Amino acid sequence: MLPIDFITQLHTLLPPERIYTDPVECYSYAYDNSRKIFPPEAVVFPLTIEEIQAITVLCNAHNIPLTPRGRGTGTSGGSLPEKGGVALSLERMVRIIQVDLANRVIVAEPGVLNQEIQEAVKPAGFFWPPDPSSAGFSTIGGNLATSAGGPHAVKYGTTRDHVLGLKAVTGAGIPIKTGCYTTKGVVGYDLTRLLIGSEGTLAIIVEATLKLTPLPEKLGGLVAHYRDSISCAAAIVSIMGISKGPSALEFLDAGALNLIRNRFPDLLPAHSQAMLMIEVDGSQHDISEISQTILAACRNPGLLHAEQTTDTAHLWKARKALSPLLRDIAPKKINEDIVVPVNTLPQFLDQLASLTRHYQIANVNFGHAGNGNIHVNLLIDPDNKEESIRAEKCLNEIFDLVIKLNGTLSGEHGVGSEKRAYIHKEIDPPTLTIMKGIKQLFDPNNILNPGKLFP
Repeated sequence: MLPIDFITQLHTLLPPERIYTDPVECYSYAYDNSRKIFPPEAVVFPLTIEEIQAITVLCNAHNIPLTPRGRGTGTSGGSLPEKGGVALSLERMVRIIQVDLANRVIVAEPGVLNQEIQEAVKPAGFFWPPDPSSAGFSTIGGNLATSAGGPHAVKYGTTRDHVLGLKAVTGAGIPIKTGCYTTKGVVGYDLTRLLIGSEGTLAIIVEATLKLTPLPEKLGGLVAHYRDSISCAAAIVSIMGISKGPSALEFLDAGALNLIRNRFPDLLPAHSQAMLMIEVDGSQHDISEISQTILAACRNPGLLHAEQTTDTAHLWKARKALSPLLRDIAPKKINEDIVVPVNTLPQFLDQLASLTRHYQIANVNFGHAGNGNIHVNLLIDPDNKEESIRAEKCLNEIFDLVIKLNGTLSGEHGVGSEKRAYIHKEIDPPTLTIMKGIKQLFDPNNILNPGKLFP
């Protein structure tokens, strides 16, 4: 229960319509896409940096946990108010402050949707490259919090590569400005990249200066079908060895293909057990040349069929339908987003199959193969205690395999609460100590999204 004097002071900072304390209203902010539920005791909706600063100072004075969140599309529990307290919803901070085409910059508040950024700059021939599958309803603030990626990260990089500067409020309630407005700038430490991916544990991002990229002249598409995942993975290694490679390279295993067949019966060959969806961009000449080179790289003994396609929109629609389809059949599945070096993908997929067979866990895999980023989905019923124990052991060995292959436990979903028990596998004790020291510097009273990231 929040102290009465805290609630009273909160009402001096914001009007009543921007404060929820009714448990029924607060419940909408108790969960994200991890499907875990932790109700906050209050929800606040600031509109300015001054309001955020005042709320943060007030929470510090009363030692009240403060959990920033956008639209709650994350899958790792990063925006869950596990310690109760106040959920700080940034969803009403929706101003696009400036579109500066000469400098290829757009300045926006954290509640602006990714898709709204794209629509604002597309008429001028630009785009913002981060394109998570939730782009239509995830916010810029959420994208920054997890350093979101997406299919086109293979060519254009992730969120960290497309942000010039930030305005934020630290966990101590201090407003800061990081980075700069220009594409070149080396004054001071790079706090911008530190805050991106920090999942709201260090500071609350209130404004972002985003770097725009020219839209490609044309797009082309290819598909390749294989008799097994290992042959498909071998082709990925060959494709990524090409200097003029794809702008997107998506992998789908047999389980993923069967899900698509159930929704789009005539889209895929019946005998395909693994598939690559490939996009190339550039001039018409570039697309033709790159496509032929990629088709040659696709050829190996496991190839069933490869071709250029003009219906890329239908393929991407099917690909983006995968996560919702998986939610339908396994609402509380374990969904990981590991990354391994591309040349180890054949080994990873082979040993992953052995692990899931050994532990008798149904498994569907797909993802951004050009980055080695595979979404490993363990389809379990968490109410089945014995199956959950097997899945936990399987996941532990999967993470050990990822680290053995010089990979990372999360490519774009973040750590949140779902992976925090495992980060010691990737981060050594001295490095972890430094990270905790940084957290202490930004958030000395540990009020900001407490309990996340660290074991």
